[in-house]
Amino acid sequence: MPSFANPFQGNINRKISKEELIQAVRLDIAGELEAIFVYDAHAMATDDPRAKKILEDIRDEEKAHVGELMELLKILDPREAKFFEEGVQEVREMMEELGNEGFLISEEKKSKALKTVGSLLEK
Repeated sequence: MPSFANPFQGNINRKISKEELIQAVRLDIAGELEAIFVYDAHAMATDDPRAKKILEDIRDEEKAHVGELMELLKILDPREAKFFEEGVQEVREMMEELGNEGFLISEEKKSKALKTVGSLLEK
């Protein structure tokens, strides 16, 4: 949960090293995941359709932040990115063993799903 007692708690009086930045990004990811959990819990706990809609929208924005931070982490630490890819491959192999290839998202579908406003304007 947030810690508002010290407004300068997050300030750093020096430039941080690449390793410290990587650790900070991991912590940022954890914070975004916690926010997703909290907004989702609040949306599920209300019957007010306005609040539910707004909370779900905010929750989904946090999910996009996780994606952005994960991509940044992969850029900052390519070795770690290899571990992420290993995990993806392991899941794909397990799904194939179970005969559930259809549950995996094809690269073409991923590409279409990850359209940005700019890419939608391109012709």
